[in-house]
Amino acid sequence: MKRKELGIAVVGSGRIGSLRARLAARHPSVRFLAVSDLDPARAGALGEEAGAQLASGDNLEIIRRPEVDAVIVSTPEHDHARPIIQALELGKPVLVEKPIALTLEDADRILAAAGRSGAELRVGYAQRFKRRYLLAKEQILQGRLGRVLGGSGRTCNTRAQGFQILQRSPHATPVLDVLTYWVDMVCWFLEGNRPVEAVARGHGVIYKEAGYAADDMTWALLTFEDGAVVNLGVYYALPEKYPTLGQSVRLEIYGTDGVLMLDDDHKDELLYTDRGIPHAYIPGHQVNMAFLSSTTPGDWALGDYWGPLADETRAWLDHLATGRPCALATAEEARQTLEVTLAIEQSARTGEAVRLPLGEGN
Repeated sequence: MKRKELGIAVVGSGRIGSLRARLAARHPSVRFLAVSDLDPARAGALGEEAGAQLASGDNLEIIRRPEVDAVIVSTPEHDHARPIIQALELGKPVLVEKPIALTLEDADRILAAAGRSGAELRVGYAQRFKRRYLLAKEQILQGRLGRVLGGSGRTCNTRAQGFQILQRSPHATPVLDVLTYWVDMVCWFLEGNRPVEAVARGHGVIYKEAGYAADDMTWALLTFEDGAVVNLGVYYALPEKYPTLGQSVRLEIYGTDGVLMLDDDHKDELLYTDRGIPHAYIPGHQVNMAFLSSTTPGDWALGDYWGPLADETRAWLDHLATGRPCALATAEEARQTLEVTLAIEQSARTGEAVRLPLGEGN
């Protein structure tokens, strides 16, 4: 398969942008790498670490460089729209971190820009690239579950990581920023079966006492067009020293002819050390006991990065270089997922069932 060379710009030099840049620098098709951040010193540090040809405090500068063929947007969630639209208007494919945006207005502006230019936009729901979920999707495609009737799932994490997310982007609530992974997952598993209603309830004390509007816990019941029902919950306020380094997940999908039961709690991988285990996401945070592979994006080991974010990044770069299909979420799928999570928050806030699409019967 013929492989073309790529120039990649990574906008945003924080945690995930740094991982994406270092992974792109190692890809055999990437011949030019540029990184940026509103903090020029942070961009410069990442540029040196990743071996980038250009580091800048101006996002547009690296997006418009002629050497750049495609753009990764890893800014905070509320800042996604501008660099995405700038890249799309130049006809450059984009990979953006989930969620696509925090409002449907921004999401629609992004999709309109993609429609005008014809440039491809993919959204980084990296949990799709965990082996267990790829295999689950394959079983559904093979028809081994029969007709999918519904499912149930929950995700939880520590309040220490929840506060990190809210400090970065105060409107990136556990529903919009975390449950979004699992809304995407069930919509992917039920592909072609449109969600039509959300009923949700939430409760919060810990984040609200700290000045944020986010609930600590939210549970939602989603109904799909053919009557399938899925129950999803998020609790992002576990004690700060609870031994997970990322999300702890349970997900079950029920069908007429089979069932998938996916245990992603990582409790079978326990490390205890008196020397302390640094948390990859929370600066200065250490625990003495941890579920070893629970870090959501993946982990550095033996000089390389392993896990779903690495596999997703490589799959996207392979897709650009060779035209090989990839399982990354499309812009349309990500817009639907955003709409569902907004409906969940609206239902939890009002106590009413919310019809989808939003605006219809609400």
